[in-house]
Amino acid sequence: MAHESSLRPTMDAPNANDRPQLDGGDIRKVASPDVGAVASALAEAFYDDPHFRFFVPDDSKRMVRLERGFRTFITRLWLRHDEGYTNAQVSGAAIWLPPGTWHVGFFEQLLMLPAIAGNLLTGTPRFLRAFAMIERKHPRTPAHWYLPVIGVAPAWQGRGYGAALLRPALERCDHEGVPAYLEASTKRNCALYERHGFAKLEECRYASKGPPLWRMWREPGS
Repeated sequence: MAHESSLRPTMDAPNANDRPQLDGGDIRKVASPDVGAVASALAEAFYDDPHFRFFVPDDSKRMVRLERGFRTFITRLWLRHDEGYTNAQVSGAAIWLPPGTWHVGFFEQLLMLPAIAGNLLTGTPRFLRAFAMIERKHPRTPAHWYLPVIGVAPAWQGRGYGAALLRPALERCDHEGVPAYLEASTKRNCALYERHGFAKLEECRYASKGPPLWRMWREPGS
């Protein structure tokens, strides 16, 4: 799910001159020492996301559970592909999965279940239902890059960091002629991704009372 939140500005605020470098020189790969900071930035970014509110309704518990959850997914699934991007301040991240690597098999899901349950507790069944739908509806072909998550800490939003974090992988998609895919969690985010060439495929829900997701696809060069 891709999202930039507008709440919970707990990270140090930027100064007036903090902007992404035009040449992308401040954007780099996420490395193992960044995991804690990246998990915290993503937790801030998703704190008021409607899906994570649905998984963890208690405001007082959501932040710590999101931090633990993102740390689990980064270390257990995403980091090994070496296609996560962050900025110099580690105030946000875009985590990409290369073609053919998005699927999480049954046994890998089973191995992760204790950590997921420990992170989300009573929200685990709702999360697993969402995860199952995302896996089921994910396009099998053609080969494509997948963006499971992008987020920027609230204090750093509105400065172009989201676009800067997207740029390396989208430029690679255009250069190699490969499409890209994501799920957007709000209409606001749909508009953001449409500006970067994504188009809506479908609005879908994993629970009758749950918030909608928008599946989005980008052709290379869009």
